[in-house]
Amino acid sequence: MDTSKMIKAYCLKTKEKNVPLQDAVITKTARGGYMASGHDGKGNKMAAILGEAKALQAIKDGVAKQNF
Repeated sequence: MDTSKMIKAYCLKTKEKNVPLQDAVITKTARGGYMASGHDGKGNKMAAILGEAKALQAIKDGVAKQNF
């Protein structure tokens, strides 16, 4: 998979920046925002808050699944 299109997040456990989010699932928050959750491939769960354009583009590119 092309890692340039993947959603990147900050891993709190390992303190790494711009870690590609694997098996990303995008959900809509109660206030209308978008959130992606997944893991880093090493078993650490991660999440990222996204704007509408980036979230919908990730779904369209096939990088993330839609859950709303």
